[in-house]
Amino acid sequence: MASEDPMAVVQEARARSNSPRIVVERRSAPSAEDTPVLFEIEDAAVYYGTFRAVRDVSMKIHEKQITAFIGPSGCGKTTMLRALNRMHDTTPGARVTGKIQYHGADLYGHDVSAVEVRRRIGMVFQKPNPFPKSIYDNIAFGPRVNGVRDRAKLDEIVEKSLRAAALWDEVKDRLRASALGMSGGQQQRLCIARTIAVEPEVVLMDEPCSALDPIATARIEELMRQLKSQFTIVIVTHNMQQAARVSDRTAFFTAELDSKSDQRTGILVEYDATAKMFSNPADERTENYITGRFG
Repeated sequence: MASEDPMAVVQEARARSNSPRIVVERRSAPSAEDTPVLFEIEDAAVYYGTFRAVRDVSMKIHEKQITAFIGPSGCGKTTMLRALNRMHDTTPGARVTGKIQYHGADLYGHDVSAVEVRRRIGMVFQKPNPFPKSIYDNIAFGPRVNGVRDRAKLDEIVEKSLRAAALWDEVKDRLRASALGMSGGQQQRLCIARTIAVEPEVVLMDEPCSALDPIATARIEELMRQLKSQFTIVIVTHNMQQAARVSDRTAFFTAELDSKSDQRTGILVEYDATAKMFSNPADERTENYITGRFG
């Protein structure tokens, strides 16, 4: 499947300060403002008990875009990502405050089903986590849970999902083999296929390439560029070059002392088009991070 994403050329350059900077050049990249807002977040915070893990997050995430969350360890990137599909509901003592709207509706409203939220907003985790089942049954698991029983329909979903994850040609002759026998890169693409098999609107990815080699990482990145024509993607990554290569917009988080608790807590420093973030950030803290002065 050919990607329609505009070419992204990432090269090392020198800033005026003579510090190394990642420069992103994009040709005809669509502006996020040209696409509808999917998530509207205002003054969001996430607590674990009394500890405020991340605070003061306000941003808009647009449809059919790849949004990257970057920043040093412990700055709240994954915490904020998990708030977008109510994963914190499964953690005792965790709670989300502020406003997170999805299609204009309160994601945490009392009448909103967390199960339905997670069906529409899927998640791919840092470490590939295929079920100890066959390749076929991994993909068919979600559709079966949602009531699909017709074998022909399941076959269609499995093939379509594996093709979308650029995996069909590699596994079509061994669909009944255990998914645990696949390589790490194949397992991660299988997990992506399993996520999209239930036809979500959003795919959240938490460091999806951190356990993979450079070749497998490149395949996952190409897959992300292809999938954004169908899905909205939000990715957490420590790899700034990866954010520059694949994302349309980037959010930079860092951790600072919280005056209310005297503990370090994550905050959103800056959120903008990726090309602008890496070439001309508005905040000195962003400048210091992307040029390697800290983090």
